[in-house]
Amino acid sequence: MTPSKAYEGELPVTTEHGGREQGEAERSGTGRADPATEAFVTHRNLLFTVAYELLGSAADAEDVLQETWLRWAGVDLAAVRDRRAYLVRITTRQALSRLRTLGRRKESYVGPWLPEPLLTAPDVAEDVELADSVSMAMMLVMETLTPTERAVFVLREVFDLDYDEIAEAVDKSPAAVRQTAHRARAHVAARRPRGAVSPAQTRHALDAFQRAVETGDLQGLLDILAPDVVLVGDGGGVKQAILRPVTGADKVARLLIGGLVKQAAEVTMAAAEVNGRPALLMRLDGELDTVMAVRFDDGRISGLYAVRNPEKLTGMGRERVLHR
Repeated sequence: MTPSKAYEGELPVTTEHGGREQGEAERSGTGRADPATEAFVTHRNLLFTVAYELLGSAADAEDVLQETWLRWAGVDLAAVRDRRAYLVRITTRQALSRLRTLGRRKESYVGPWLPEPLLTAPDVAEDVELADSVSMAMMLVMETLTPTERAVFVLREVFDLDYDEIAEAVDKSPAAVRQTAHRARAHVAARRPRGAVSPAQTRHALDAFQRAVETGDLQGLLDILAPDVVLVGDGGGVKQAILRPVTGADKVARLLIGGLVKQAAEVTMAAAEVNGRPALLMRLDGELDTVMAVRFDDGRISGLYAVRNPEKLTGMGRERVLHR
């Protein structure tokens, strides 16, 4: 089968629950999808999750899936022992190539760069390890890894691939992959949030945060913020945002309350599941303006991540189904 015969190079379409939208162009002559298409559609949500965890960008992850499909469509399936592993391998290689390009783009990015937020389905939060791995805080920790370290960490710690499979995906020896995995685990462990926080605790803290900001309750905000809290804003040079992270509870609290007071538009805030964790969506005159994700350490908010770049908010209109 050639890519031109597989939907004329188009990516097979899936529903938000992983099924496919049926159509004559998506069927073989027997009325069933061909084996390559069935395998790709079956694992599509998994492949998107792998690509997103490596790239931090839903748009780039979708491009990687398109590239993965084009390569998969030309594979001799008779020679493939494990279709899931083979697809993950293709996706990882394509994502690594794009990750290096993305790194060059970040160098010229205006202001801090934050991952593209995802509106996630409720079942993502039920998978604690998956929710932790795609949380804004953890995605930023993974940004400090090299591309190969990030791929090895994600494939081993999140998707539980064995070292031989990872070695084929990253073109390294199994021994080198083991060393890389050890180094990446140590690096992440030193930077990941301290102490487990339940979704209920997160929602409670966010409710308190929202009430304090909306009512201008400075002390209430200081009570929920860690003394060394960091606020990071991503406007991408398109929307006004702080160009450097702001550190310290008093500075952050006054900036948040002062910024809200200055808004001429009607401001509303609502809770949502973003990247597997509770977060806040801020709308100005009904239009989504900011996605505010948080990091918790020892029961207080230690990180606030405000994504305002409109290009990163275009996908917030629909839920994403992530899968391991």
